[in-house]
Amino acid sequence: MNQPAGQPLPEKASGLHVGVDLGTAYTVVAVLDGDRQPLAGAYRFAQVVRDGLVVDFHGAIALLGELKAEVEARLGMSLTSAATTYPPGVPPAEVRATRYVVEAAGFECRQVIDEPSAANAVLQIKNGAVVDVGGGTTGIAVIRAGEVIYTADEATGGTHFSLVIAGALNMSFEEAEAYKREPQHHARLFPIIRPVMEKVATIVARHVGPYKVETLYLVGGTAYFTGIAAVIEEITEIKTHIPPHPMFVTPFGVAMYDQ
Repeated sequence: MNQPAGQPLPEKASGLHVGVDLGTAYTVVAVLDGDRQPLAGAYRFAQVVRDGLVVDFHGAIALLGELKAEVEARLGMSLTSAATTYPPGVPPAEVRATRYVVEAAGFECRQVIDEPSAANAVLQIKNGAVVDVGGGTTGIAVIRAGEVIYTADEATGGTHFSLVIAGALNMSFEEAEAYKREPQHHARLFPIIRPVMEKVATIVARHVGPYKVETLYLVGGTAYFTGIAAVIEEITEIKTHIPPHPMFVTPFGVAMYDQ
């Protein structure tokens, strides 16, 4: 339902939960209803964050404000609060910067949660590891008996895929980013970006090695790329699973923390 122009939106509906994920490649706003089921969302490609660090405050605030307004118009109600994410291991000052962006866009920021822990709010893993392969970084959370016991984050993600593709095929970064999102190109691109997948896998193997992890769960937009799970499983020798809609697991998970 679209709200008529010039009229204020009604107050936030009771029980609504909102998550904001400021990613290196995509910024996402996700909304859950009172039963914590997906209700609405919006996302857009933008380079306002780099490796978990906000590099364009004004751009990030403007983009998030636009996404907020888009979802509000669709729902016919205002979104007054949200929880948001950060990659594990980023400095506290950068975590505060993410909070400031969310607040400047018009939300009350209820909580700031590391990305893999947010993802596990949806996945409900008891034992294993969440691997959040985002635009700029790969985040890892080892989970034992339902509790996160270790987190880590290292640079390497979908942006690096795009950079390699751009160089190999003589494209601009923006062209490579769009090209890799089309599944029909994946067979051609796989040999080009397999070394980057292997680097992601070695990062994961190094961090989960001491914990005897039996299953990996891949989330994040990069998890859509055909063949990435097989490469990670081959290098780590750990069973690797991709849940449905991996790009939205973390945004909807962090929305559960908007209490």
